[in-house]
Amino acid sequence: MPDFAEPLARLITEFKRLPGIGQKSAQRIAFHVLRASREDAEHLAQAVLDVKDKLGLCRVCNNISDSDVCQYCADDTRDPKIVCVVEEPHNIVGIETTRQFEGRYHVLHGALSPLRGIGPESLKIKGLVERIGQGEIQEVIVATNPTVEGEATAVYLARLLKPLGVKVSRIGMGIPVGSDLEFADEVTIMKAMEGRREM
Repeated sequence: MPDFAEPLARLITEFKRLPGIGQKSAQRIAFHVLRASREDAEHLAQAVLDVKDKLGLCRVCNNISDSDVCQYCADDTRDPKIVCVVEEPHNIVGIETTRQFEGRYHVLHGALSPLRGIGPESLKIKGLVERIGQGEIQEVIVATNPTVEGEATAVYLARLLKPLGVKVSRIGMGIPVGSDLEFADEVTIMKAMEGRREM
């Protein structure tokens, strides 16, 4: 690695710690910040600090929020009887871009992974059970990722929640739109076959 002045080298090191940012990307971003005006650098620094200082978790669903209750839980037009369970707050964005789901959310902040020491007590499951206990929720849509951990979490939630008298469904999985069957792996094709529906 070339020798940089200490403040620049430290900035590059910090950017490299971000997910998806390697040495070259970190250098490009650091040099961009160096060339930017002091005012722009201050705005960037303040935005980073505001994320740490002004954001917390919604007391209802655990989504990221700048108030006690997030925008989805506070929205009276959303259906409180249907709750979509996701692993992380950023998973909500993908669902919202479809403009098809009009219910509420519950964020687990992870997935079950015994190998990494993540059990049910490490996830935000207790609040979901409490919400169901209030009697308003009729359906829980489990939208965990199609990974081993996501599948294990989905199975665990189904076994836990069905006895509480709610309908538990799983998002469909399979071949992505615009894809080609020859490039799909066997698990993806199996899931697509299992999730088939009548036309």
